[in-house]
Amino acid sequence: MTQTARIGGAREPKAPRPSGRAWLLLLPAYALLIGVFAYPLLESVWRSFSEPTLGLENYTWALTNPNNLGVIARTFGNALLATVICLALAYPYAYLMTIVSAKARTVLVVIALIPFWTSLMIRTFAWIVLLQDGGVVNSLLGAIGIGPLELLRTNTGVIIGLSHVLMPFMVLPLYAVMSGIDLRLVTAARSLGARPSVAFLKVFVPLSMPGVAAGSLLVFIQALGFYVTPALLGSPSDSMLAQSIYAQVSGLLEWGRGGALGVILLVITVILLGIIALIARLSSRKGIKVKVL
Repeated sequence: MTQTARIGGAREPKAPRPSGRAWLLLLPAYALLIGVFAYPLLESVWRSFSEPTLGLENYTWALTNPNNLGVIARTFGNALLATVICLALAYPYAYLMTIVSAKARTVLVVIALIPFWTSLMIRTFAWIVLLQDGGVVNSLLGAIGIGPLELLRTNTGVIIGLSHVLMPFMVLPLYAVMSGIDLRLVTAARSLGARPSVAFLKVFVPLSMPGVAAGSLLVFIQALGFYVTPALLGSPSDSMLAQSIYAQVSGLLEWGRGGALGVILLVITVILLGIIALIARLSSRKGIKVKVL
């Protein structure tokens, strides 16, 4: 008995399968992936179970030490907060890119791409200059009667740095999706009596959700593994998981403990990705009936 998937009464076309020779073209990519990613990952996993002795000692230390639990919670909290800040700032910016003229859009795109052309170290050191006790930011805050505040060597400085560095990874996916939305749909909603705000929230925002999901995922995952920005803008008491892994491996030569922290980060990240993928799959199937005959 053959099964044919039909969506809306139409037969879904089958994707062509690559031939045997076509798979040979993927061998260099697979070799590179195994050499620079799979092998080091498996080596770290093995060391997390085998050094200094075979067993779960490193994972027991990682999951029962209050300092480690605080670092893990801080890492995911900072990543989530940076994602929310990037989304709040990047969404109106990306929307502005879709409604301005072509020349203005080019300028906005260049501004969004400038961080990619600047070294991460240079951008981080620039924030050190801006956020230091006598820096520009504190001078401005003092002029309006708010500051000065302690921004450098705090978790606030880390969040500011993370949000700035990761902003382009939120802007570009949002713009890629928003640029494909037909703005006449919003105009049609307004012509039918909807207020501008209601038309935007009910029509434009739902259509832009794939860009929101893609940008948020990129920012969140990258923020989890950041090392340079938290190390330079924060303090040892505000360290994130990447700094703890580096301290265990490079400073204390505790490869087993460092590997255990890395595996915990990887496992939690994969679980979150699986949950997000499941939600996205269920959302994409909502309202679409698939009949199996």
